[in-house]
Amino acid sequence: MKLTTRDEWRVIIEIRPRYTHTPISALGFTNLGYDLDGEITGDPFELTIAPRRLGDLGPGMSVGDQWSGRDIDAAYKERCEAMLAELLRAPHVRGGRVTCTETHTCSHCGYGWEVLTADEAADYSTNQDEHSVEGEPVCCDKAIAEFRTERGIPAVQWGGAA
Repeated sequence: MKLTTRDEWRVIIEIRPRYTHTPISALGFTNLGYDLDGEITGDPFELTIAPRRLGDLGPGMSVGDQWSGRDIDAAYKERCEAMLAELLRAPHVRGGRVTCTETHTCSHCGYGWEVLTADEAADYSTNQDEHSVEGEPVCCDKAIAEFRTERGIPAVQWGGAA
């Protein structure tokens, strides 16, 4: 079975200043502890923002995300979507999206999840047998057997003549 883990949740926004020389304070970057008196010039650009960790409980207090007692992926997605909604209210933010890194692994062997393409399934040099189909895993025997059982495909006949 394919296991999917998500991490590195991010909000990416596109900043497009209204004027050629827009003061940086017009983007809402204030109260940062130092004077920001520069100007933004040039073409539109993207800004990537990492959300605060779920386990960040404030100054000096932190626990692992798994101890937050929530569905970690859903909580990060919700946090990022709320950030994006708020950021899109700024006049210089022209668009944005929420992203994360997805890693797919096999629940049986732990290796990266890879499957046959349609071309590979049709090619006898890259498939398991004449019953191989697009989407069939290639990492281990157990994953292939599980995939085929779920879809009613005949099992692979491992080995050869005795």
